[in-house]
Amino acid sequence: MKEKQELPRQKQKSTSHGTLIVDSLKRLSAIFYRTEAGNEPVRDWLKGMPAEDRRLIGEDIRTVEYGWPIGMPACRPMGDGLHEVRTNLSGNRIARVFFYVDRQQRLVLLHGILKKTRATPESDLELARQNKKRHERGTH
Repeated sequence: MKEKQELPRQKQKSTSHGTLIVDSLKRLSAIFYRTEAGNEPVRDWLKGMPAEDRRLIGEDIRTVEYGWPIGMPACRPMGDGLHEVRTNLSGNRIARVFFYVDRQQRLVLLHGILKKTRATPESDLELARQNKKRHERGTH
């Protein structure tokens, strides 16, 4: 009797544009946008947060990966192909991770913020848009 060989459910692959998580059940796989200097702003932002906040944000990103296309309350379009993953954290705090879906059907995590006001700051939206343009051009 042959033994069944199990394949790993998930693997990580580092690309020139970010780290890719591969899972065959996902509709989209998330990658971290990587700057020309090799930094991954969303990953760095997440590393500076408490573990529970990272867990909650990660769960919401995972919901988008498996459920795409998905709408409110988990995800909201911001215009020009930019979207936000919406996470409510303890202490009445709100986290947002801006992303877009690239030509290779990857969820590219561009910029993350903790909202301090009801409106999303235009400077944060503009930074996410700039990162999107850089990634689309292939210049990270």
